[in-house]
Amino acid sequence: MDNTNTRQLKISRQIQKDLGEIFQLRGMATYQGALITVSEVRMTPDLSIARVFISVFPSTKSEPVLLQITQETKAIRAKLAEKVRHQLRIVPELQFYIDETLDKLEHIDELLKQ
Repeated sequence: MDNTNTRQLKISRQIQKDLGEIFQLRGMATYQGALITVSEVRMTPDLSIARVFISVFPSTKSEPVLLQITQETKAIRAKLAEKVRHQLRIVPELQFYIDETLDKLEHIDELLKQ
């Protein structure tokens, strides 16, 4: 693995950890009583964009929570900047997506039970 991939991986892990803490600190009440988990962060090769995949529990609240998070992206990015200011010169742009892996696993599980 070359240096860029290692750096991408390190930064994505750091952002995943820090965003997880940010959502935890903001609390479930902020997000309609939903629990938010940052399941994965994928960095673009130039490190300018972080694609953030979140799991929302209960999954019925996924769409409204994603909409709310998308509207608050600037504030979330500012909080992230406070946390990573010593590690990164430029805080990447954040793009949020719903991680549907758990829903797919549940669906497969249901199909196998039939």
